[in-house]
Amino acid sequence: MKKSILSKKIATLLKRFSLYLYLIIFISCRQEPLQKEMPIDNPAYDKAFEYVNSGNADSAFYYFDAAKLVFLEQGDSLHVAKCLINMSLTQQEKADYFGSQETALLAVNFLNQNKAEHQTFLSMNYNALGLAAYYLRDYSRSIEFYESAIKYSSDPSNIIAYRNNLAVSYYESGNFKKALNVYNDIIGDTYKNPKEYARILANLARVKWKLDPTYPAIHDLLLSLKIREKEKDLWGQNASLTYITEYYTESKPDSALIFAKRRYVISQKIASPNDQILALKKLIKLSPSDSSKYYFEIFNTLNDSIQQARVAAKNQFTMIRYEVEKNKADNLILQKDNADKAYNISRQRMWSAGIFIFSIIMIISGIFWYKRRKEGLQLEAQNRIKANQLNISRKIHDVVANGLYRVMTEIENRENIDLDGILDRLEVMYEKSRDISYETEVTKPEQQDDHSQIAELLKSFVTENRKVIIAGNDAEQWARIHVDIKEQITCILQELMVNMRKHSQATNVIIRFDWDVDLLRIYYSDNGIGMSESQVEGNGLRSIGNRIERLNGSITFINQEEKGVKIEVSIPVF
Repeated sequence: MKKSILSKKIATLLKRFSLYLYLIIFISCRQEPLQKEMPIDNPAYDKAFEYVNSGNADSAFYYFDAAKLVFLEQGDSLHVAKCLINMSLTQQEKADYFGSQETALLAVNFLNQNKAEHQTFLSMNYNALGLAAYYLRDYSRSIEFYESAIKYSSDPSNIIAYRNNLAVSYYESGNFKKALNVYNDIIGDTYKNPKEYARILANLARVKWKLDPTYPAIHDLLLSLKIREKEKDLWGQNASLTYITEYYTESKPDSALIFAKRRYVISQKIASPNDQILALKKLIKLSPSDSSKYYFEIFNTLNDSIQQARVAAKNQFTMIRYEVEKNKADNLILQKDNADKAYNISRQRMWSAGIFIFSIIMIISGIFWYKRRKEGLQLEAQNRIKANQLNISRKIHDVVANGLYRVMTEIENRENIDLDGILDRLEVMYEKSRDISYETEVTKPEQQDDHSQIAELLKSFVTENRKVIIAGNDAEQWARIHVDIKEQITCILQELMVNMRKHSQATNVIIRFDWDVDLLRIYYSDNGIGMSESQVEGNGLRSIGNRIERLNGSITFINQEEKGVKIEVSIPVF
């Protein structure tokens, strides 16, 4: 009976999940979708706002994407940006933070920072970017985005909200003093707005408590809660109850349990699955064993449902965009068919009146066509020769150059050298070099399974001063990948490690394989000195990019000078 009731509650929560925008309970406030202005001659744009007002996020996203294409054809960059901003906010609402960040960054390209009418939307868009980076725990970037939002905003209430978000990022990054300075600066501007005052007061008390554990923050926290109850601010009450529970957890666990229960009730009222998860974690920790088991059962069921909903949300926007592009392509095909029909009718009419002229034209055209075809065949032959040379060069680089570099690395960094093993590898490289010269297919030796070979490749770069950590190297997953794709991935990994060895001076290298249904994500990071611009544009990384492009994959490169390099590679594999 309990499980049946629990399942119904969870189903209700998931239906209302689209209304939940922020996962962190003390973020300043929702950023509402941009409101529609005067009537515009774009039916898809009007339709999108109808779905926004009715709470149908998926359909709103679809029509904003369709409206964006119309505005692009009209050259209306401001409305293109408005569509993208609304799409980004919809993706944030569904917890697709990477997708939201990507869409919001596209919007920046359509906004002119020197035009006053664009600056309001720039500030909103940078705030959305800050939120996405915050949820992804990239606090340094979120701080940069919030500062840009403040820079382009002229609305005092928005500036307070953006500065509060800035302080939250400082807090989460551990820079409590900067967060304290921001809260001290803005609290005086909130006295006339009880909700804002209660929010800043609670956040300020929390920062002071973090800086000084003896500070009696409870007085301000209770005052903030009282104001929020008077204002019927349920989201604010949720935040205050969280802080108070945290404050009492160590010193008065019984009191903490009381406030944790209140917070759980509030989280249900605001239909916030994530806040319910956080509240349940506290209740499991603070409750007696019998109650803790009950809360743990609820937690597991709800958490599984949320994860499934988020995975579905990340995929749905890609499908929506696909449908928009497909419809556009279908319309273009229909237009082409109509144009072809009109052309055929016109040609038939001209045929009866000008067959002689048409014949002359065809003869002349045939002569020109023959010449162009002859030139084209010659150019194609030259291109084939160049492509073959490039392919051989690439094979020599992969098989011989990188192979020799790997052997050199092992000889340099291993005290006990396996001479027989080294000779065997050199012999294999020799055989492969001969295969290349005879233009035969280079095949992978069968003596090792794939995940062991990958592990051996990566560990060959381990030295006395360098660690290489490997995660997700799953033999079952490798077995499902086509041999050609595995060969390319091996070359990509080898190229990454060679570049690391040459340039990074890293002491820690982490390589993680993340297997999705039909996608392999490779996360690479090191703590080296980063790369100069010339190194980033060098042959090695350019070769990696070309390989990934041939596999229809993508690469994200984050070069942090003196902080190392982070690279994310996504490759379709199944």
